[in-house]
Amino acid sequence: MSSSPRARLSDDQRRARLARRHLLHPAHRAGSAEEVADALVGLHATDAATVYLSACARLAEPFPAEVERALYEDVTLVKLLSMRRTLFAVTTELAPYVSSSTTRAIALRERATLLKHLRENSEGHAPWDEQRLARTEREVLDALAARGEATTAELGKDVPALRETLLMSPGKPYESRQSIGSRVLRMLASDGHLRRARPRGSWTSSLYPWALVPQIPDIDVREAKAELARRWLAAYGPATEADLKWWTGWTLGDTRKALADVGVEDVELADGATGHVLPGDVPAADEAPGPWAALLPGLDPTAMGWRGRDWYLSPDHVPALFDRAGNVGPTVWWNGRIVGGWAQRADGEIVWRLLADTGREAESAIAAEAARLSAWLGTVRVTPRFRTPLERELAGGVGATGRRKA
Repeated sequence: MSSSPRARLSDDQRRARLARRHLLHPAHRAGSAEEVADALVGLHATDAATVYLSACARLAEPFPAEVERALYEDVTLVKLLSMRRTLFAVTTELAPYVSSSTTRAIALRERATLLKHLRENSEGHAPWDEQRLARTEREVLDALAARGEATTAELGKDVPALRETLLMSPGKPYESRQSIGSRVLRMLASDGHLRRARPRGSWTSSLYPWALVPQIPDIDVREAKAELARRWLAAYGPATEADLKWWTGWTLGDTRKALADVGVEDVELADGATGHVLPGDVPAADEAPGPWAALLPGLDPTAMGWRGRDWYLSPDHVPALFDRAGNVGPTVWWNGRIVGGWAQRADGEIVWRLLADTGREAESAIAAEAARLSAWLGTVRVTPRFRTPLERELAGGVGATGRRKA
């Protein structure tokens, strides 16, 4: 890291960067789903709808078919269990770096955890060990090779072991049974053997079949971490060491090593903290590109991009916009700040509420974005997987479009 006098980047400059680099200003929208995914490093994919909503918010021509093309026809976007043990959709060009830097380590932990649970909690007739798990995995891969693609339930007809269950937390109030099939297939996907194929039903569905994929190439772990850090800083810098550590889920040591390998420049942020940017990425001025509004979905990469969020999110708004686990819900943005939330009601209406006084220009721009979102959604109804207080309230019909907080 550099030892020269540090440049200072204001919050306004950070918000101007966000508008351009996250493709949120209308003049900077993208032409393809791959371009969006690369600009953000990856799209959150835990909720099936998030990939579509995040991509279309940034596409010059927002069509779900464009995202489906990338995911299921050209397969230029793949979903990996990766950063923070979260599912992300990344481009196939970036996938080897994500896999080597984060996914492989997660897969090892997932395998150890699954074996522990299988030994202790499985309710099948035969005991589970490494050999039985490996045999079951081979049978799954053989079945998929014959079928082409299949759901977990369909594979259970070919591989009976998948139909067994795990009894989790026996005797506790939250005792539950989990499908061994879902755990095994999730692990095979983490190992890079499987991908999620086109879902059965609409693009909001989470009922998807599995398909085989070529093994993702291995890259040296240190090289992969450095490349992932470089790409993340290109999209999210300036950012702190704590931001990168949180976003990746790496250890502090690995985070510092990656930053050193990139050769970052240090800058001073508005709150006096030390931020990092790529070498040469400190402009003399970074003017705002002009007014802009956006309606972003729950778990959107921009809203979840940093651990320190005060420069774009008032702490007072967190209880309304986040659930108890720290998942962000649908958000309304104005000139680089989160200023409210939105929801879709059962009749399809897009409703939103401002949590700050932004003025008439903002309300007009936000209404235009709501109309744009409604137009491409058409008859599709979207309910976030992780629901937040404001989203529930709006979706339930409480409050009017554009109503401000009292």
